Amino acid sequence: MGKTDGRGDFEWVYNDQPHTSRRKEILAKYPEIKSLMGPDPQLKWVVSGMVLTQLLACYLVQDLSWKWIIFWAYAFGGCINHSLTLAIHDISHNVAFGNKLAKWNRWFAIWANLPIGLPYSASFKKYHIDHHRYLGGDQLDVDIPTDIEGWFFCTPARKVLWLFLQPFFYAFRPLVVNPKPVGQLEILNAAVQFTVDLIIYYLWGLKPIVYLIAGSILCLGLHPISGHFIAEHYMFLKGHETYSYYGPLNWITFNVGYHMEHHDFPSIPGSKLPQVKQIAAEYYDSLPQHTSWIRVLWDFVFDDRIGPYARIKRDYKLSKQE
Repeated sequence: MGKTDGRGDFEWVYNDQPHTSRRKEILAKYPEIKSLMGPDPQLKWVVSGMVLTQLLACYLVQDLSWKWIIFWAYAFGGCINHSLTLAIHDISHNVAFGNKLAKWNRWFAIWANLPIGLPYSASFKKYHIDHHRYLGGDQLDVDIPTDIEGWFFCTPARKVLWLFLQPFFYAFRPLVVNPKPVGQLEILNAAVQFTVDLIIYYLWGLKPIVYLIAGSILCLGLHPISGHFIAEHYMFLKGHETYSYYGPLNWITFNVGYHMEHHDFPSIPGSKLPQVKQIAAEYYDSLPQHTSWIRVLWDFVFDDRIGPYARIKRDYKLSKQE
């Protein structure tokens, strides 16, 4: 991927993200899409069932050997935890209880966070707003890798390591790229999370804690579900910065694969994004899309043209002062 203006190997563009104009155009043609906006009444029950399943699993794994702890963390618990991070993603858009009950969404996200083992939901909300508002924004969109990541993780072996370390980059990159003060909600998130961790440890010992946290780290790293991290915004075709995936893994990831549709209409719950594609099919069918998240990971590792630098970046100079 060739250099554009001397600032590393990112693809620098000087126009607005395409989602803003496409949203206006689609709504003008299909105003009925507005009826899909608002809360998803089923989300709170689905998420609560997943949280309770993981708490039951904590009880069940307490006497297993360590090898089976890691196996079930990767094969089962981590899949649920990864799915819960995507539920938290949906909840960050207030689709659990609606915009009028914004605080309820924040508290519910803390509940959804519990099986992940480490506090995450409050900080995610704070930065995810910027990802939508300033897509690809230099120093604003912390989904974009740093120059060091792009420079170092450039061979197949290093890219595999980078994929494995994804959870750590997502956790610590914001602190380097765009640090923000810790808020009260983040303190509450941490206090509730660590209190529950201590209760689980007191009741059932260390193994359930390792099961939860190891599952989160493993399944947010080198795992088939994690293909969505790369599939969403890495530039597999020049000039295209957002891609959808319509395959079966959407069934366990709250339709995060409908990513083009999500960025066009972030206030529509994941459960209703297939309806957006169905209504406005001519806007999406002709756009580049992925057919396999496993293939995405394979191509990312072995295609020399794709790596952490394969992202579109923009300057939002005025917005930085907002």
